[in-house]
Amino acid sequence: MATYWVGDLQGCNASLGYLLDQLGFSASRDRLVVLGDLINRGPDNAGVLDRLIALSDSATCLLGNHDLFVLAAYHGVKKLKRSDTARLLFDLPQAPAWMDWLAHRDMARFESGCLLVHAGVLPGWDLTQTLQCAREVETALRGPLRPELLHQMFGHEPLGWRDDLGQPERWRVTVNALTRLRFCSAQGEMEFATKEGPGSAPPGFMPWFDVPGRRTADTPVVFGHWSTVGGLCRPNLACLDTGCLWGRSLSALRVPANWDGAKPPDLSGWEWISVPADPADVIPLK
Repeated sequence: MATYWVGDLQGCNASLGYLLDQLGFSASRDRLVVLGDLINRGPDNAGVLDRLIALSDSATCLLGNHDLFVLAAYHGVKKLKRSDTARLLFDLPQAPAWMDWLAHRDMARFESGCLLVHAGVLPGWDLTQTLQCAREVETALRGPLRPELLHQMFGHEPLGWRDDLGQPERWRVTVNALTRLRFCSAQGEMEFATKEGPGSAPPGFMPWFDVPGRRTADTPVVFGHWSTVGGLCRPNLACLDTGCLWGRSLSALRVPANWDGAKPPDLSGWEWISVPADPADVIPLK
């Protein structure tokens, strides 16, 4: 049995199929964990969803910012843009089942001694608080509060966490941190305008994972979302978004066999597997 953690798919079903073939993946034996942004922008969102759903318990998926945006658009909260290929899903008969399946995915996970998120973690959050905030959003998304959450979760404010935040603000900060975060200040204020690599941090900001005193510094974190950082692998940090959609590669990190998570792992020693993006999946660079 092998477990593979995989970066952003964004509708790149051909590349996903190629990666699974290269891994020799067997649903009866192995397990796949996808770190969010399952769909949108790529050419075969339906294929990705059908493949992941067919894998059943052999596939665990996190939600990314694109997945949440598509859910909101399906429920009439947001309008898709021309580049949002997920619009092709909405008129298909499987759409309600696909969207409900998406709404039941995780916001964060802790397994094999590592914290798995789509984008990042606020520096003031420890592991327990990160998972607690994730569970609050998941519970709302899976139940009768789904419409309210989808209406409330968009926007930049508040830019940071406070323990006295009301529910809508707690949801918004959590969603922004777990699915959109790249840069923040030493005080945990998030910045959303800059999307380039770590060296492009605006004055007063830095990559979230480099904030001094980050409370999850002793917990290895594996994330996606940031393709210009993709391939970064430190003992306690790995970014698996290697820009498949942009023509680079789709990557997976293999959890060592029989790893029980009893001690923090050294991610830099784990096996990294990448396949080149299938040309059918690539969109032109702007």
